[in-house]
Amino acid sequence: MINELADIRCSFSNHRELEHIKAIELYPGIELSHFTITADNLSIHHAALDDILEINYCRRGRIGWKMASGNSVYLGQGDFSLHTLKACADSAMSLPNGAYEGLTISVDLRILNDNPPEIISGTGITGTFLYNRFCKDNSITSFAGNEQTEQIFSAFCSQPDHLQLSYQKIKVLELLLYLSTLKIDAQNRLTEYHSEQVEIVRAIHEQLTEHMEQRFTIEALSKQYLMNPTTLKTTFKSVYGASIATHMKRHRMEQAAKLLRKTDTSIAEIARQVGYDSQSRFTAAFKEYSGKLPRDYRGG
Repeated sequence: MINELADIRCSFSNHRELEHIKAIELYPGIELSHFTITADNLSIHHAALDDILEINYCRRGRIGWKMASGNSVYLGQGDFSLHTLKACADSAMSLPNGAYEGLTISVDLRILNDNPPEIISGTGITGTFLYNRFCKDNSITSFAGNEQTEQIFSAFCSQPDHLQLSYQKIKVLELLLYLSTLKIDAQNRLTEYHSEQVEIVRAIHEQLTEHMEQRFTIEALSKQYLMNPTTLKTTFKSVYGASIATHMKRHRMEQAAKLLRKTDTSIAEIARQVGYDSQSRFTAAFKEYSGKLPRDYRGG
């Protein structure tokens, strides 16, 4: 299976950096890969295989898929998704915050049917079972992480080298057992958003980041983009992982840090450029962000 998947691995475009650790075969038909990606948007091209299941887990950052249905779903830290390679063939992916670190478990559903790992043989956990439960109708099924899934997924990455493979083999079986009893309901599943809503939120994000010297209220943005304020707030948080206020504060502080380091612009002017009409309020916000006063950060 390793050689087969090597021919269909995703190819990424518009990436600044991609680190893919070589796939590790855990059992016949079951492989583990780690990815670290720094990018804005990704284009994926591979064969539309309906019998290869991918389980994706987000360790850090955020990643999103635009599905065949026209809806979009985003994974944040701790979240995971299941889909076949048919569901994501020639799909559009995005990294709203510019970075993603995660792992992918690939399962050949035919091999799982015919030659399952001995421990789960006879449990009913077959390729057909997983397909019917999570992947019918070319769907992507995504779930919010919880304490139990974090305990499972984190063990794929955090063990001593000489124990790592043994833990990975144990944990992938534990994951399959967990998935066999997981309730697929609204409480566990991540919300899907219409692509039009996602595109509006991206346009809002672009406006906010390009005009950091201005302060836009939710009410004003809602009227400008003809989107209900509640929908705007919930969609923005789903895509970018934080509220508009929290997300933009981070952008403002990152831009201020860059200006302090790379320019001689006065602190008062930097404060104005990142949306603070009071230098004292900017100073307090920057110290909370960096642990230093602006003048100390510049001189450090």
